[in-house]
Amino acid sequence: MSTGNQDRVAVIDACRTPFLRSGTAYYDLMAWELGRCAVKGLVARTGIDPSIIDYAIIGTVMADVATTNVAREIMLGAGLPVSIPSHTCTAACVSANVAVTSACDMIKSGQADTVIAGGTESMSDPVIKISKRYRRFLLDLTLYRRPKSLAGKFKLLRGMKIKDFLTPEKPAIAEYSTGLTMGENADRLARRLGITRKEQDDYAARSHRLAAAAIKTGVMKKEVVPVVLPRTGQVVTEDNGPRGDATAEKLAAIKPAFDRRYGTVTAANASFLTDGASAVLLMKESKAKSLGLKPLAYIRSYSQGGSDPWEELLLGPAFATARVLKKETITLADIKVLEIHEAFAAQILANIRYMESEKWCRERLGLQGPMGTIDRDILNTRGGSLSIGHPFGATGGRLIASCCNRMQEENARFGLVGACGAGGIGNVIILENAQ
Repeated sequence: MSTGNQDRVAVIDACRTPFLRSGTAYYDLMAWELGRCAVKGLVARTGIDPSIIDYAIIGTVMADVATTNVAREIMLGAGLPVSIPSHTCTAACVSANVAVTSACDMIKSGQADTVIAGGTESMSDPVIKISKRYRRFLLDLTLYRRPKSLAGKFKLLRGMKIKDFLTPEKPAIAEYSTGLTMGENADRLARRLGITRKEQDDYAARSHRLAAAAIKTGVMKKEVVPVVLPRTGQVVTEDNGPRGDATAEKLAAIKPAFDRRYGTVTAANASFLTDGASAVLLMKESKAKSLGLKPLAYIRSYSQGGSDPWEELLLGPAFATARVLKKETITLADIKVLEIHEAFAAQILANIRYMESEKWCRERLGLQGPMGTIDRDILNTRGGSLSIGHPFGATGGRLIASCCNRMQEENARFGLVGACGAGGIGNVIILENAQ
């Protein structure tokens, strides 16, 4: 979708909690609690009257059955008016991106003037199922068959094994359609394109160095809101994933994580399990002007893309970028800020290769030539998901916050946010500086 120039959709502000490695300081928090912190921080930063918020859309991936509409729980938990409708969306790792574009659709169609969008994820507290046979037993015992006699109850136990009661189903981060994990797909992609282990480790080390430098210089503070841990009172102010001492040489010592014999994808050149939340305030341009609010950027256009989950699972940014540029008057060369999700070093390097490939762009996308050249000097200059972390449902909000702040500081007119997601989907948003 292209938003046009009449009454554009403005990004008033965007922020996130510190992203933490799962199992660390957010260990006892649920996803809705992290989302509440991001939303409260957003409202406090902007100083808006909460009564002007028309709607909220929050993305998540590993939904908790206790808070299935986590968006609503976040808004209520943040103390915002109960009159604000809210819904949760899930689109794998582009969930927050889709929350933002859905909010944009609502504003452009006249359904709302002001929408909060974002995402939240807690991989410290994923839902773990008991075995399927045990689930069937409990449902038949209490809901469907409900035997009255002791003999009837024992009959339900017939065929059950000890392991059915003791062995849970582990959370699987794998493609339902193919059975392959993203890491396995990343290995296959690297092998097909000849992306070496050294290239991946070099890129991952770069991500860590840039993120650590951004924290040290304080530029990351513009997008991060602190979190006060309710049980201890500890204040969390920084991401704990970036490692400033990371080098390609150190990363080279780590063994492959998926294809242990021939693979090149490791725990060090892949994004890690992360907890965190993000929030973006979107508003109709005329509404922002009437309130005296100065936007960071405008949503210029956006697109989703789909591809083959077997061979093209991680190429969502390439497909979505091609689609969005087809309807744009600007080219890739006009975009001076690039914030693209780093699921794996192999994945982002593969997207770069394909976007720059004349053969692939002609044969697969029907373009006249390559999309352009990716300038590494403007790509993820504050680190990315490999170092900062990747709370699945929240990463899109982080990308938007970073992109908007970078455009302001670097006086760049256009920025691009892109990400891939499970199932072979992708999302790209082009932002225009509001300065």
